[in-house]
Amino acid sequence: MSHKGHSGIAGKRRAHAPVFAALGDETRLSLVAKLSVGRRCSISQLAGGSKLTRQAITKHLRVLEGAGIVRGVRAGREMLFEFDPQPMEAIQTYLDLVSEQWDQALARLKSFVED
Repeated sequence: MSHKGHSGIAGKRRAHAPVFAALGDETRLSLVAKLSVGRRCSISQLAGGSKLTRQAITKHLRVLEGAGIVRGVRAGREMLFEFDPQPMEAIQTYLDLVSEQWDQALARLKSFVED
């Protein structure tokens, strides 16, 4: 792989690191799952059925918001949160690229071993 191609992957990896970090927590994954059904939810709705406080849910939502996975929308006095699929789509594209690179590397190894 050329140095240019390698630096492009490294740049993408750096750009996606906050999303991976945000998703690296079970509570945040649960919040993403709840919001990914396409309905805006309040902090109270998201805290319902959870042992976590509203403050803890808010803290997790801020991490997800910082990574661009969710966004808060003001509705009167309430803040509603919604899922933004774009960062997840970008991660999928990145993972497809990494998978393709591994497939190519394994094909080269197989060719080398068989020759």
